[in-house]
Amino acid sequence: MAELLYRLGRAAAGRATTVIAVWLALLAMAGTAYFLFGGQLKDSFSIPGTPTDEVNQTLKAEFDGMGGGAGTVVYRTEDGSAFTEEQREAIAARAADAAGLDGVEDAVDPFAMEADRAEQADRIEEGRAEIEDGREQLEEGQEELDSGREQAEAAGMLDQLEEGLDAQQAEIDAGREDLDDASRELEQGADLMEMSEGIRMVSEDGDTALVNIAFTQAQEEVPQETRDAVMAVFADDPVEGTTVDFANDIAMTMPQLVGPAEVIGLVVAAVVLVVMLGTLIGAGLPILTALVGVGLATATAMSLSGVLEMASVTPILGLMLGLAVGIDYALFIVNRHRRQLKQGVEIGESIGLANGTAGNAVVFAGTTVLIALLGLNLTGIGFLGLMGTVGAIAIFVAVLVAVTLVPALLALVGPRILSRRERARHGADGADDAPSGSRAAGPKPMSLGSALARTAAAAIALGVIALPALDLRVGMPDGSSEPHESTQHRAYTAISEEFGEGQNGPLLVAARLPGGPTDDAAEANAVDYQYQVAEELYSRDGVAAVAPIDVNEDGTLAIFQVLPEEGPSSPLTTELVHTFRDMEPIHGTGTLGVAGMASGNIDISETLSSALPVYLTVVVGLSLVILLLVFRSLYVPVVATLGFILSYFAALGGVVAVYQWGWLGAVIGLETPGPVLNFLPTLLAGILFGLAMDYMLFIGTGMREAYVHGASARDAVAQGFRAGRSVVTAAAIIMISVFGGFIFSETMMISSMGFALAFGVLLDAFVVRMLLIPALMRLAGDAAWWLPKWLDRILPDVDVEGSALERRHLHTEDARGGDGPAAGTAPPVPDPSDDPVPSGRR
Repeated sequence: MAELLYRLGRAAAGRATTVIAVWLALLAMAGTAYFLFGGQLKDSFSIPGTPTDEVNQTLKAEFDGMGGGAGTVVYRTEDGSAFTEEQREAIAARAADAAGLDGVEDAVDPFAMEADRAEQADRIEEGRAEIEDGREQLEEGQEELDSGREQAEAAGMLDQLEEGLDAQQAEIDAGREDLDDASRELEQGADLMEMSEGIRMVSEDGDTALVNIAFTQAQEEVPQETRDAVMAVFADDPVEGTTVDFANDIAMTMPQLVGPAEVIGLVVAAVVLVVMLGTLIGAGLPILTALVGVGLATATAMSLSGVLEMASVTPILGLMLGLAVGIDYALFIVNRHRRQLKQGVEIGESIGLANGTAGNAVVFAGTTVLIALLGLNLTGIGFLGLMGTVGAIAIFVAVLVAVTLVPALLALVGPRILSRRERARHGADGADDAPSGSRAAGPKPMSLGSALARTAAAAIALGVIALPALDLRVGMPDGSSEPHESTQHRAYTAISEEFGEGQNGPLLVAARLPGGPTDDAAEANAVDYQYQVAEELYSRDGVAAVAPIDVNEDGTLAIFQVLPEEGPSSPLTTELVHTFRDMEPIHGTGTLGVAGMASGNIDISETLSSALPVYLTVVVGLSLVILLLVFRSLYVPVVATLGFILSYFAALGGVVAVYQWGWLGAVIGLETPGPVLNFLPTLLAGILFGLAMDYMLFIGTGMREAYVHGASARDAVAQGFRAGRSVVTAAAIIMISVFGGFIFSETMMISSMGFALAFGVLLDAFVVRMLLIPALMRLAGDAAWWLPKWLDRILPDVDVEGSALERRHLHTEDARGGDGPAAGTAPPVPDPSDDPVPSGRR
C-alpha cells in the first residue's frame, strides 16, 4: 500500500492541474445532483416493527382515517381574556379550511368540541331527571296496583282479577329494569365524562384553544409541504387579538449546515494550523481540501434524500466528520512533507514519500473510522445505519482528497509550503534540522513512580467523569428542548400551562373486546366493555384523563385516548406505557396496545438501547483485532481498548451532566435539560472508536518502531510519545474546535452530538492516549510487546507508517535526521546493514 500511495502521490504532483480539475468537476457534479434529485429531509425517526408501529398498522386497517400523523395548532388571546364570538368563528373557519387541504384527514374545531361536551353534560342531567320522573311514576303505579290488589282481596274478587293485576306488576317490573339499565348506562356515561374531563380543547379560563390536525399519512411520512400548507392557513391570515403557535409535531426547524459557531471552530482550527506549520499557505491548504471534500460528500448525501428517508441531522453528521478528519488527514501529509523539505529532500520525491508514509497511515486510520461507521448498519436500525453510511462517505472522500488533491496542491505551492525564514535557512544550509547525533541522548524516560501516579490520576479522573452515565436516560427531543423563542417551545409551554404536560404527549390505547359480527350482543356489550377498559386505565397511577374514541364495526376493537400526568419524555410516562402493555382488562382478549408520538419515541429509544451492547461488542472486538495487527502485541490492544471504553463512558457522563442534569447549560445556551438523544450513545461509540484508533496509531507506532529497532522498553515509550505528541495534540485541538462549533447550535440534537464528540476527543486524546497509555506501557516494560511465536508467524506484517518505503527511498543520514518523525510517522529507522534488528523483537 505504501508503494502504491507513493506512486499515486508522485503522479498527482506531476499532473496537479488535471487532479484539481477532476475534483472541481466532481464537486460541481455533486452539487448539480443535489439540486436535481435532492428531496425533503425528515424531522422525525421511525423503526418499523416496533409495538407502536404494529398498533398504528392495526388501527389503519380497522378504522377509516386512523393511523395517520397529527399536529397541534395553539391559539391564545393577546390580553388573556376569553375568546370572543368573532374570534371563535374565525378560528373555526380556518380549521375548516385546513381540513380541505390535500393530505389532511380532518381539522377539529375546538369550540365545537367543547360545545358537544357541554351538550352531552346537559343530556346526562336531563336523562337523570327523566329517569327520576320515571321512577316516581312507577312508584305511583305500584302504589295504585298494591291498593287495587288489597281492594280486590277485600271484595273477594282477587282470583278473578289476579291475572290482570299480575300483568300490570310485570309491566312495572319491566319498567324498573329498563330504568335501571338506562340509569346504569347514563352513570357510565357520566363516569366517562368525568374520566375525560382533563382532555380539553379549550382551557378552563377560555383564553387558549387547540386545533388538532389529523393527517392522512403516518407521522414520519407527512411531507413538509403539507405541514407548511397547514401552518399557512393559520399564520398567513391571523385572527385579530390572538397569537398562533405550532407544536413540534407540525412545525419543523431545519438545522443550519453552517452557522457562526461552526465558522468560529474553523477559525480556531486555522490558528492551530498556523501555529504548528508557521505559514498561512500551509495552514490554508488543509482547510481548503477539507472544504472541498466535505462539500462533495455533503452534496452527494443530500442528493440521495430524494430516494431515501433521511433525517435532518444526517448531513450535519457528515459535515462534522468531514471537516474534522479532512483537516487532520491533510495536516498529517503536509506536516510530513514540510519536514522532509527541511531535511533536503527534493519536492517531487518528498510529496511521494509523504503520501506513502503519512498517507499510508491516513488510509489505515480512515479505514478504521469508516468500518466503525458502516458497522452501525449491523444494529438493524435503518435511520442509524443511514447516518453511519453518510458519515462513512464523508470519511472516504476525506481520505481520497488527502492522498490525491493534497499532493497536487503541494506540487503547485512548491517551496512556499515553508515560510520565508525556513526557505532561507534551507537554501543556506541545505537543511535546518540539527544532526541526529545532537539528540543521541533522547528524551528522559518516565520513572516508575510517575507512571503509577499518572495511571491512578487518569483512571480516577475518567471514572469520576463517567459516574453521571449511570443515570443515563435516553429519549427524543420534544417541544421543551426547542429554543425558548421558537414557536414549538411557545406551543409546548402554553399546552403545559393550560392543559397539563401530558397533553403534549397523549397516548392512543387499543383494546380487544369479546364478541364479533355473529354475536347479537356484541354491540350492546361493547359499551360495557369500553367502560370496563376505561375504568382500568383511569385507575393507574400517572393517568390524568381517559376518553373512549371509537369501536370498530364488529365490536372487537376499541381505542382510547389517555392523557399522562407528565410530559412525553418523563420516566413516569415511559413506565405508564409499559404498564398498559402488560394489562389485560378483559380476561382472554389479550394485552393492550399503545401508540402515539410519545409511545413511538419510547420504542425507538428502547430499540436503540438494546442494540448498543451488541454494537459495542463488535466495536471492541474490531479494536482488538486492528491493534493486534498493527502492534503485534497482546498487551497493547487490551490497554488501548480499555482506554477507549473509559473515554467513551466518560464522554457519556459529560453528556448526561450537561444535557440531562443541566450543568453548565447556561454556558452553551441550553435552556431546558432533558433526556439524552436516544441514538447518541450508539453513534458516539462508532465515531469515537475510529478517532481513538487514529490517536493510538500515531502515539503507539512510534513506541513500537523504537522498541523493534533496539531501544529499551521504557526508552521506546519516551521516544514514541515524543514522536507523536505534537501531531496528536494538533489533530485533537482541530477536531475539538470543529466539533465544538456545533455545541452552540439551537437544535439540541446537533448541540449534544457536537459536545459528545468534542468532549470524547478531548478525553481520549489528552487523558487516555497521552497520559494513561504511556504510563501503562511504562509499567508493563518488555511484557507490553510480547506475542506468542505461533501467532507472530501467522499475522500479516502491516507496515502502517511506510517504514520500508522510507528505507528504500532515503539512504543518507541527512534524509533521516530531524526532530523526530512527522505527522504520525515512526522515528528515524536505522539502515538494516548498519544495525540489524535485535533478535526476538520482530
